This record gives sequence, C-alpha cells and structure tokens, in this order.
Amino acid sequence: MTVTRPASVPESASAHAPAPAPVPARPDAASFRDALSRFATGVVVVTGLVGAEARPAGLTVNSFTSVSLDPPLVSFCAGRTSRTWPVLQTAERICVNILGAAQEETSRRLARSGPDKFAGVRWSPSPAGQPVLDGTIAWLECTVEAQHPAGDHHIVVARVHALGTTEGDGPLLFYRGGYGRFTPA
Repeated sequence: MTVTRPASVPESASAHAPAPAPVPARPDAASFRDALSRFATGVVVVTGLVGAEARPAGLTVNSFTSVSLDPPLVSFCAGRTSRTWPVLQTAERICVNILGAAQEETSRRLARSGPDKFAGVRWSPSPAGQPVLDGTIAWLECTVEAQHPAGDHHIVVARVHALGTTEGDGPLLFYRGGYGRFTPA
C-alpha cells in the first residue's frame, strides 16, 4: 500500500507529530468570565428618552464595537435580565455615550438597577433630543436596526445618524473587574 502525503508535509514530520490535544470540557461561567476580563474594553452608556413623559433612561455597557462604516453601524450587547434595555428599546432613538476617564461614577450609577438611577446625571440633548451625558468623549445618536438573541444577552445593531466628539481626558477603561485610564506606551 502506498501512502501519499501532501507536498507541504515532509515524511519525517508526520512520524513525529504530537498526538492531538484532548478536547477540553466546556468552560464554567467563572473561568469564562475570568478569561474575558483580561480583554480591556471601553465603557459606554446607552441612553434614551422613554415613556409618555420622555424621562431619561440609561444602561452601562462594555460590550460595544463598530460594525460598518458604510452604512455607519455599531453594536452592543444588553443582558436578557436587564430591566432597563426593554424600556430603552421603546425609544425612537438611542444615544451611545463613550465615557471619559473621569466618568467612573456615572458608569457605576447607570449600571445599577432602580427607577431613579438617572437622578443627578447631567446631560444635554442630541439633535433628536436624546441624552448626551456631560463629560462623554464621543456620542452616537442611533436607531436600532436589528436585535439578535445570543445566550444570556441580546446583540443590538444600531445605525448612527448623528455624532459628536470632545477632547476629554481619554477613555474610561474596564479591565479585570475594575476601572482605569489609558496611558500611551
């Protein structure tokens, strides 16, 4: 019997190849969270005006990314257990506020549960009237294009209609369960 090997694999290499690694068991939630916490992220707060009285609501998110330049799309994940996201998604438009390094307290406040968590948070209106938080280094006014169920979260894709930036003191970062600042190398 003749064995034919691909030209890119020398005969001596296949004789000494290591055995395949065993397939690991599914990671538990704590190990998965610990591994992912080692990826530094920025922090955003998604805001909107909700209800008949157009009251501000907000949700802290660190799973945010750009999706497309043309059309301008962004994405973020909202937990299925969130009580704020179901309310926010009723808003005609939402605003993604990219937090500055000095906004740790704002991030913590809007990450909590409760009806009055927006109390005392200073903001001004975007072109469509959505809350742009004071101190943000950038904001994106959006409409929700799509929402996809994904495990214990919803993946939200939003189209950007207006935006603004400021020259703040850099972004607020989140790493291994704590907040920090960016320092150039």
